[in-house]
Amino acid sequence: MWWSCLLTALVGGGIGGPRPPVVTISVDSSRHELTITSGPFDLPNMPPMESHAMMDLGMSHDTPVQNFSWPVEGWFRGFRVDLADAQGKAVPRHVMHHLIMVNFSRRQLLYSAAERLMGAGTETDDEISVPKTIGVPMKPGMKLGMYVAWHNDTGKDLQGVYLKLTMLWTPKNQNPQPVNALPIYMDVNLTVGGSNTFDVPPGHSVKAFEFTLPVGGRLLGVGGHMHDYGTRVQLEDAETGKVITQVVAERAPDGKLVKVSRKLFGVSGAGLRLKAKHRYRVVGEYDNPTRELRVKGAMAHMVGLFVPDDMKRWPAIDLSNSTYQRDLASLQVRGGDESMSRMHHGHSGAAAPEESHQ
Repeated sequence: MWWSCLLTALVGGGIGGPRPPVVTISVDSSRHELTITSGPFDLPNMPPMESHAMMDLGMSHDTPVQNFSWPVEGWFRGFRVDLADAQGKAVPRHVMHHLIMVNFSRRQLLYSAAERLMGAGTETDDEISVPKTIGVPMKPGMKLGMYVAWHNDTGKDLQGVYLKLTMLWTPKNQNPQPVNALPIYMDVNLTVGGSNTFDVPPGHSVKAFEFTLPVGGRLLGVGGHMHDYGTRVQLEDAETGKVITQVVAERAPDGKLVKVSRKLFGVSGAGLRLKAKHRYRVVGEYDNPTRELRVKGAMAHMVGLFVPDDMKRWPAIDLSNSTYQRDLASLQVRGGDESMSRMHHGHSGAAAPEESHQ
């Protein structure tokens, strides 16, 4: 069964103004795919991004959060991303610096913030999926939002760009049903509602964050995100110092980031056991071969799929919580009128702080 609906994106643009992007949602129940098409976006050419810190200097274009509702009952288990112009010609993937999907209907495990259901960056493969035996449980009517940071350094303006995000899902009648796994996000330097970037001095450096879990469970797989000169992100037992798992950066000869490894170790086994109220540490490691301090040039986080021992102990959303309110406020102002004006007309200015992505 096919059906589709159009939702107007939260962008400005009156009579005579830039074309307001819209979100089109279509569901293919036979293929178990949900396709989200967003656009058109007019992307002016910009100078090459020498470092990720340029994101904070107006060298990118953030879209506002585009809101829609998840339409089917089942389990989200993967996605693929395609970019094309109005004529259907492929657009280089790297002009999409990152994409984030927010689930406003569920809280994160460690932070009082809306769940980040998925994310994709320049180092992410075009398609990522997990086996049908596991998945993120989704209900019809869950409130989702999507935003993109663009950086077009192709040497020419790109007009009428469309983003197509295809989300893979497993239906509720799957037998046996998939294991319920939820996203877990562990950042070395996160300020909810603010930035998670930090400085990278010359040579070797480390940034770390300790935390405890409100509920124990099994970690089924992990990925990570870093910037140029990053080497690894690892999860440690803070009480014993033992390294539990790590993801490693693939780097070019000059130290620039190519991609970050992923691990999936819970498909046929029990995964990695994490205990409630036990101290853990996420550690980001950098090796900067230059003699320059890279101001706000780094991020380091690990993301994964986590199977809680008791879903009822997953933290509930508290709309009165000041930290949660800061998270919502930061999403509401993302890609405001000034940012969208830059997107359509190529004007420079300060962009919203870059947010972490998976």
